[in-house]
Amino acid sequence: MPFPFQGVFVQAVLFQAAPDDAAAPPPGDEPTSLLDILLQGGWVMVPLLLLSGAALYLFVERLVAVRRAEGDPEAATERIRRDVRAGRIKEALQFCREEDTPIARILRQGLERLGRPISEIQDAVQAAGKHEAFALEKRTGLLASIAGVAPLLGFFGTVLGMIEAFRQVQTLQGNADPSVLAGGIWEALVTTAAGLAVGIFANLAYNYLLGRIKRLTNDMERSATAFIDLLQEPVAPGDAPSRHADPADAPSSAPREREPARTG
Repeated sequence: MPFPFQGVFVQAVLFQAAPDDAAAPPPGDEPTSLLDILLQGGWVMVPLLLLSGAALYLFVERLVAVRRAEGDPEAATERIRRDVRAGRIKEALQFCREEDTPIARILRQGLERLGRPISEIQDAVQAAGKHEAFALEKRTGLLASIAGVAPLLGFFGTVLGMIEAFRQVQTLQGNADPSVLAGGIWEALVTTAAGLAVGIFANLAYNYLLGRIKRLTNDMERSATAFIDLLQEPVAPGDAPSRHADPADAPSSAPREREPARTG
């Protein structure tokens, strides 16, 4: 009874015994650059290239947005604290509009509601904080999706390449040169390498952005808490109206309260 893998075994022996230059492709057909190698991956390289471009764009766009949003949270919070304690509510509001950072926008929501119950101010500050955190995390989920999809797409391209390589062997009815199968396999593995490269970059970019966003979110929470604590501090009777008065009236009323002290 013939050995079922006799044909494959004979081909392997002949391949090992053959000269190296007999199995090697002509020099003109060998890939000479990284671009040539990538082009051997087939049509799967097209979506992988699109995913790599999208990952790079999302990373740069979110990085620029986060850097603009960071600013100097401690300096901004201290400036607003001084203005509120001095009754300069209008100046504090103007500073928040000019600063235009997430922390400034959050505190502006509280400043615009001075004179209302503290619970209402706290709710407004918390709602603004959630909105700013959501805006910072916008589109970062796409990076996480690319990090998961790109390797799978690369494996899919490899499977398609392996199927095509073995189909060619079957078409030649077992008379194929082993180099044909080897060439099909390495071409198929190109998509796996490309998919892993895109996935690794997207994963690193996502985690880097997530770390900076979490740090900025923590700064926003600390600034909001400090602002609410400032409004709940015990104040002297003469300072209470300027601290909790309506924002439109506070700047005009504060100088009148301090005027006797200057003349005396």
